[in-house]
Amino acid sequence: MSIRKVSGILESKPTMEGAGVHLKSVFGYNEVPFLDPFLLLDDFHSDRPSDYIAGFPWHPHRGIETVTYMLHGKVKHGDSMGNEGVIEPGDVQWMTAGSGIIHEEMPKRSDLLWGFQLWVNLPASHKMMNPRYQEIKRAQIPEVILGKARIRVICGEVAGINGPVRDIVVEPQYLDVTIPPNQDFELSVKKGHTLFAYVIDGKGWFDTESSAIGAEELVIFGDGNFLRIRADDGVRFLLISGKPIGEPVAWHGPIVMNTQEELDIAFQEYRSGSFIKKK
Repeated sequence: MSIRKVSGILESKPTMEGAGVHLKSVFGYNEVPFLDPFLLLDDFHSDRPSDYIAGFPWHPHRGIETVTYMLHGKVKHGDSMGNEGVIEPGDVQWMTAGSGIIHEEMPKRSDLLWGFQLWVNLPASHKMMNPRYQEIKRAQIPEVILGKARIRVICGEVAGINGPVRDIVVEPQYLDVTIPPNQDFELSVKKGHTLFAYVIDGKGWFDTESSAIGAEELVIFGDGNFLRIRADDGVRFLLISGKPIGEPVAWHGPIVMNTQEELDIAFQEYRSGSFIKKK
């Protein structure tokens, strides 16, 4: 058994995206390729509608998957495949852009909007796969009690229980973990997979040698096959892992390919109206 140690800590930083949405950027372009296969994690969290109501009007994606997980508030979405709906508290939207999709994400006015968006890279072999869309409602996400910890299993497996998001290329695990005060949490993890935790609330000790890490901080783990975390005062965090791709990344705006030439083609097709591929 090799216990994962903390190899780095990032603090989320305020930024503005979309049509003027104030959010916290946890990691992004500057962290490539340290978190391969993950590209970006944003934390949008505000009780002021002026911070978020402009939303993310129609825009394209190619070569990636986007994962939206809501804690509070609602986001209306629509896309070029004809999908429409509202992501509500506890829901997950796992959208595979593949060869190309155009969509919008528009927050609804509420007392509190709080959620996360993760971008997952696709390998060259799947960059141009058919787009697909998985909308997972709160009631579909199983909850597992491991020791004293409560775990929502969005993707991957814990204690023989599988999350509802399936057949994702980089074999991700996406967990929402809550550990009560004065408790330890232990979990077997896949050796060789990139692993990080983003603290939502409280503080935790993410290995025996690090200091306490609190809300809006990201913990990056070194390699190993076992995780041990302690929560003296209680802690809630997203725990996410995936299989590294190890390929070149060419990234501009909402499109991520392997070469500049592929990027140029994508934007040319978007401008010419040939971006969306026929199935």
